[in-house]
Amino acid sequence: MNILILGPKSERLSYFFTKNRDNVIYYEEKLYLSSKVLKNIDFIISYRYRYIIQEEIIKKFHKKIINLHISYLPWNKGADPNLWSFLEDTPKGVTIHYMDNGIDTGDILVQETITVFADDTLKTTYDRLTKTIELLLIKHWNNIKKAEYSAVKQLHPNGSYHKSKDKQPYLYLLTKGWETPIKNLIGRANK
Repeated sequence: MNILILGPKSERLSYFFTKNRDNVIYYEEKLYLSSKVLKNIDFIISYRYRYIIQEEIIKKFHKKIINLHISYLPWNKGADPNLWSFLEDTPKGVTIHYMDNGIDTGDILVQETITVFADDTLKTTYDRLTKTIELLLIKHWNNIKKAEYSAVKQLHPNGSYHKSKDKQPYLYLLTKGWETPIKNLIGRANK
């Protein structure tokens, strides 16, 4: 299978797909329906990709285009999901979902929560989320690629969405950058 992964390279996923005898191409530029990289692609995975994917591409790859999102949807759609899960004290986890025309609004294939520890930082939780979502994809890949899941619609009135600029009022809380203890952030956006 020819797989296009939109976003930076993941060593864990590269190893898995190579072992699985799939051909993987990583692509980080803006993607267009006319992009040559789409030629002969069977499946698209968006993971840490910085661009919104065109509706025409989503339609062309119906049920063959997924997003790996490091939040427990419908909470924390959009930018900085790990940070917002602490600022708003929402569920912490990961979601693999079909892509649709919205931002992180597609039907959910699989989800998993993560455990958070008292001494965690934004970096340790980000690393745990990344590992969890990659292992979740590996575990469920055969069923996902065959569209053998009954996807679940998101409850759009629930949850949250954030743009990158939304974190500006809270940057002062990141006293140690990504090494900031999460205990200093929990619920701070609700005050």
